[in-house]
Amino acid sequence: MLYLDNSATTKVDPEVYDAMLPYLLEEFGNPSSKYYPQAVNSKNAVAEARKNVADLLGVSSKEIIFTSGSTEGNNMIIKGAADYYADKGNHIITTSTEHPSVLETCRYLETKGFEVTYLPVDQFGRVSLDDFKRSFKDSTILATVIWGNNELGSLNNIKELSDYCLEQDIFFHTDATQVIGKVDINLEDFPGISFLSCSAHKFHGPKGVGCVYIKKDQYDMLTPLTPLYHGGGQENNFRSGTLAVPGIIGIGKAAELARERMTDNIKRLEENEDYLTKILKEKFSDVIAFNNDVSNKIPGILNVQFKGINNELLLKQLAPVIAASTGSACSSSKPSHVLQAIGLSLEQIRSTIRFSLSFQIYREELDVFKEL
Repeated sequence: MLYLDNSATTKVDPEVYDAMLPYLLEEFGNPSSKYYPQAVNSKNAVAEARKNVADLLGVSSKEIIFTSGSTEGNNMIIKGAADYYADKGNHIITTSTEHPSVLETCRYLETKGFEVTYLPVDQFGRVSLDDFKRSFKDSTILATVIWGNNELGSLNNIKELSDYCLEQDIFFHTDATQVIGKVDINLEDFPGISFLSCSAHKFHGPKGVGCVYIKKDQYDMLTPLTPLYHGGGQENNFRSGTLAVPGIIGIGKAAELARERMTDNIKRLEENEDYLTKILKEKFSDVIAFNNDVSNKIPGILNVQFKGINNELLLKQLAPVIAASTGSACSSSKPSHVLQAIGLSLEQIRSTIRFSLSFQIYREELDVFKEL
């Protein structure tokens, strides 16, 4: 079977698996303990993993806090900033095409007295800088905008948006889950980004682990937040609880591999996308339409309408040979809010399938579409 649901999750790289295994069976010590070898070895391995993730993002190790993934990270940053800075304002800016872990967190905060602006997007899911600027108020404390859309692949202009927040002295958070490992970024070039969230399993690491980036100031102090978890003070008091060492080793190795292979991986993704697009156009030109843009996007994500065909029925028919999805795995039971936000009708939404590729796929494997 050809797996084309890599925006939902990716296969663990064999090198990542090999790196994790000793920390499940042999080096099982708690890195918060002291002196004995298993604890020291785990602590050192966590430090190395933290550095690998920091190097991938272009930040310092101190600015990386490990989490269970982007859902926790998004909750942690948005709720933490809202609570800590509530005395400065109660207004949050976001967009209508965010991941559910952002949208539902914002809706929760509305029940607690916060005001949230949900910005509209264009036909490809991008927010405009003008709309963004107009949404600011004296009470604004945080803006949170997804970097790359998980259904359409569209990239928001995070540089312009975060730079404006920097000018206005407003915190800026981005959910970068889909871009890590597929878009070459260096946060040194984005001084306006205060916080970032990501998950290991989107770039061939294990499920259940991710991280947030929390920017430090000129005094080497991390931006304060109210912790989501209180307890033993792990992760610089931002995220208490015993560290999931095997998973952390996994995200560290995945980050190391992503950094080393970035150029080749992006090239492979672009080539695979171009080839699949060509096949789809040649094979189904009369009955398909592409919802995604062709540029300024995450390589390897195609969002395709099969006109007049129910997407759920089509996916069931394809399942023996091709694994794909209708959209976000975190909202699979509902019509896509992303496609609704870009103006598609319910009929168009219910005929749309997302194909999300991997650099691990060989071009010849995509020829299965020629046989459909």
